[in-house]
Amino acid sequence: MKTMKDSKSVCEKSFVASHIKELPKSGIRKFFDLVNTMDDVISLGVGEPDFTTPWTIRETGIFSLEKGHTAYTSNLGTPQLRRAICRYVSDNYHADYDPMKGCIVTIGVSEALDIAMRTLLNPGDEVIYTEPCFVSYPAEIRMAHGVPVAVETFAKDGFALDPVRLAQAITSRTKAILLNFPCNPTGAVMSRARLEEVALLAVKHDLVVLTDEIYSELNYGEPHVSIASLPGMAERTIFLHGFSKAFAMTGWRVGYACGPAEIIDSMMKVHQYSIMCASTMSQEAALEALTSRGGREMLKMRESYRRRRDLMVAGFNRIGLKCLMPQGAFYAFPSIESTGMSSTEFAEKLLKDEKVAVIPGCAFGACGEGFVRCCYAAGSADISEAINRIGRFVAAGKKK
Repeated sequence: MKTMKDSKSVCEKSFVASHIKELPKSGIRKFFDLVNTMDDVISLGVGEPDFTTPWTIRETGIFSLEKGHTAYTSNLGTPQLRRAICRYVSDNYHADYDPMKGCIVTIGVSEALDIAMRTLLNPGDEVIYTEPCFVSYPAEIRMAHGVPVAVETFAKDGFALDPVRLAQAITSRTKAILLNFPCNPTGAVMSRARLEEVALLAVKHDLVVLTDEIYSELNYGEPHVSIASLPGMAERTIFLHGFSKAFAMTGWRVGYACGPAEIIDSMMKVHQYSIMCASTMSQEAALEALTSRGGREMLKMRESYRRRRDLMVAGFNRIGLKCLMPQGAFYAFPSIESTGMSSTEFAEKLLKDEKVAVIPGCAFGACGEGFVRCCYAAGSADISEAINRIGRFVAAGKKK
């Protein structure tokens, strides 16, 4: 018979897998949860458009329900949506994929990345990615039993990936390179010339490239170039994209992956056993985004983001926080080194003293220390007021 002592020892054991137990919680969500407990906070934290999904897209979702389109779709997604996606990718990114074999619709880009990692990685395989980076990248790699290998990027290079540093990080265990340009959190982009150098390394070392281009429509400088469009890359590239950012469809949770048929078929198996299919209503709304007025609405939103970007960056530089001009996405990444505070200390004190929420740069990797991420997908009036409050906070700190 078990004693109370025996029961206690069993209860003290952890049932959580060690590789999950060791994962840190999202630094973004920590501040988001804090903001939800406070009044009158101006949030420059969570990366979400402040626009409502355009009406024609919402209307299509409503009609989908009214027409009773509530059954499962193909695991890969509806054929109509996959055809529209592949046309969109061909027209805008100059990469051609078979809609029946080379495309899968997912629950946002997050799921697309997750199932891609689980499809590709054997335990111990290394994946190279750039830092600062979106918080989920190293976690996604670890959850697939891979080894994340960070290549740091720096403000002096515009936070672009240096192919020399990339080459130095490649080992016999490297399986893949993960790119995200335009980048969250820095707003950095990659030139065609640098992408060509990355492509040469991928071919030379026989590596898979995963390219997360969720912010690619929000590009304010040179035309966006996808590595998938470069010679010899479509057959070794998984193109990850979705509808959340460009079409203001975050809550609809629709993403997709395009890639070689063998990889997409294997990703489908993971998706099939864990998810089944993306929401029918959301898929029909996504089809509307690609085939009607969604593109025109996206261009209007992009121009609004451009004006807000200029307002925010000018404001940060005016109050003494050096800030590069981001060329894509909707984030600014100002340096707070002049304040003498760590990025976490800065963000926590700013939230407490001035009720402005920003995300500490260290949440995006060690080399993000000394910076904070600020999202300019907020109204111009809120951005101006936030800059005023941050300026007051910085000035008060210098007087101490």
